[in-house]
Amino acid sequence: MTSEPLRADLGKDPARVSGMFDEVAPAYDRTNTVLSLGNDRLWRVATTRAVAPRPGQRILDLAAGTGASSVALAASGAEVVAADFSPGMIAEGRRRHGSAPNLSFVEADATALPFEDDAFDAVTISFGLRNVNDPKKALAEMLRVTAPGGRLVICEFSHPRSPAFAGLYRFYNDRVLPVVARAVSSNAAAYDYLNESIRDWPDQPTLSAWMREAGWADVAYRDLTFGIVALHRARKPLTGR
Repeated sequence: MTSEPLRADLGKDPARVSGMFDEVAPAYDRTNTVLSLGNDRLWRVATTRAVAPRPGQRILDLAAGTGASSVALAASGAEVVAADFSPGMIAEGRRRHGSAPNLSFVEADATALPFEDDAFDAVTISFGLRNVNDPKKALAEMLRVTAPGGRLVICEFSHPRSPAFAGLYRFYNDRVLPVVARAVSSNAAAYDYLNESIRDWPDQPTLSAWMREAGWADVAYRDLTFGIVALHRARKPLTGR
């Protein structure tokens, strides 16, 4: 008897979310490329450029999944820690990229990071903050582990500001994406949760306000792909928190 695939909900219970990602880990990157029509690669390039990694820096890549974004960051010569709270994702990342130089994998909860204060020159998280059950706490934890003057880069699904494009995007998510997910994913129900979590996630100005509340400075964002995704950036103040 086979068990039903795990599906998270908007309660975002950490065990269910982690288990869901464990199940989709082997085909996760391929599925994302198909569902995003290849835009995931462009978003990854934009995020890497925003982080601007340099040799000798220490960078934390949260919600790193299988490490696709982490490998790109480590190619600069920076020391990169790929962290994820899904053991399945970490195992798949180590299998694929365990021999990559300057890259290590750590199982970690974004709301209780197992790192010392001021440990990283930059922290980045792509498409993961939305899955954390307490994103404001995660933003505070990211601030804690970032060195004064260090950078935060968040790449996350957002809300198109053009009503016409927003309508087209909703049609794709509601009608097309579920059909494609059933064809290419081992757990199509996980992508039903994806739709729900995108609709429920705050808009660009609201996330920016959360970042400021957590203590981040120089908060800014820019839209990617007409606002389907937004790239948020900030710095840790040199003094204070």
